[in-house]
Amino acid sequence: MVRLVLTWLTNVAALFVASWVIPGVGYGDDGWALALAGLVLAGVNGLVRPVVVLLALPAVVLTLGLALLLVSALMLYLTDLIVPGFETGGFWSTVGAAIVVWAVNVVLHVVFRSERRSLAAG
Repeated sequence: MVRLVLTWLTNVAALFVASWVIPGVGYGDDGWALALAGLVLAGVNGLVRPVVVLLALPAVVLTLGLALLLVSALMLYLTDLIVPGFETGGFWSTVGAAIVVWAVNVVLHVVFRSERRSLAAG
């Protein structure tokens, strides 16, 4: 349960940053749309992404993992389709948003991981 909440919160932060940095990505200044988009993205990444990665495995291997960026963009596009008020714009803004979401999630997971380790140690 804690992991789901952490994933949801990091996705919300990542989508917020992506909407701030990438033109065309937005949530209409509606906090509920942003919160719902973070939750849907967590669900899509947990349920749909593994199947898509498995189906795209030959492309992932041939492109040395670059195809995973397109898979991430597809997950953002699915979130766009599901959540009213959340928009990813066109193809390139969706790819850019996927890069921003990935980068923010990496940074936040490193921060939270080191925080958990320091709490466990002392």
